[in-house]
Amino acid sequence: MSKKKNHKRTPSPQVPAVIKNTVWLSSLFSKSLTTKLAVYLFSKPIRHIRPKRENRHYHLASQRRIFIPEINKEIQVYRWGESDRKALLVHGWSGRGTQLYKITDLLLKLGYEVWSFDAPAHGQSEGSTTMMVEFISSILEITRKIGTFEVAVGHSLGGMSLLNAAARGFEVKKMAVIGSGDVIQDIIDPFVAALGLDVSYGQRMKNHYESKLGQPMSNYDANKVAPQIPFPVLVIHDSNDLEIPVQCAQNITASLPNGSCIITDGLGHRKILGDPGVLLNLRDWFTSK
Repeated sequence: MSKKKNHKRTPSPQVPAVIKNTVWLSSLFSKSLTTKLAVYLFSKPIRHIRPKRENRHYHLASQRRIFIPEINKEIQVYRWGESDRKALLVHGWSGRGTQLYKITDLLLKLGYEVWSFDAPAHGQSEGSTTMMVEFISSILEITRKIGTFEVAVGHSLGGMSLLNAAARGFEVKKMAVIGSGDVIQDIIDPFVAALGLDVSYGQRMKNHYESKLGQPMSNYDANKVAPQIPFPVLVIHDSNDLEIPVQCAQNITASLPNGSCIITDGLGHRKILGDPGVLLNLRDWFTSK
């Protein structure tokens, strides 16, 4: 596969008119205030009500709270099954720890003890705003408290977070990322466009995050951290994903030392999580030598 990185912009998300109007009004008076408002909105996930299809797994799970010192927040953690072989699942933005329930069932059948969590500001975890570094901190702290995981699966931002965690010491035998994003700026810019703001606010938001992180935001781009991951990673993405372009999967795979890629068709960004064909691919991936 070519090493050339072709970054296609992520489609702009839908933003309610009342929010767009508020941001537009703010932009008439203060660029600084508008930037802070845009950052706040970008950092605030939607806590969707847990759908009925996830209730069984929610009630079957052994649940506990784990404090993440690095971010000073407590998160909700779930465990299914009991085994020396552990698997970690990481949901995406505005998701929940029970969202990957079909993958949970698959891994249980393969003999794994399955762990998941509500990321900060998601589900039953603390916080009202968050960012990817908090997902990463949660993954690393869970590993310190729970022990070594043999495999891991992440969806969307959860996939980006796992890749970043792997570049920062998180080790598994195999990993799979599904519908994962790549370049963070390519996520911010469509959000700025959806708010109806000038493109310069994308740079302003970048400057804000880099000031907070104390390092370039690009250090967290998936294709930037991918070369540091020594173990095998399977990248799964749908060609019709309207939230994260399929080019992201191609760029990530091209940057992985030991990466494989499967492109599906017609499953979109979320249906892919429960597709029988995708589950078979995951089964084959985690059972192959």
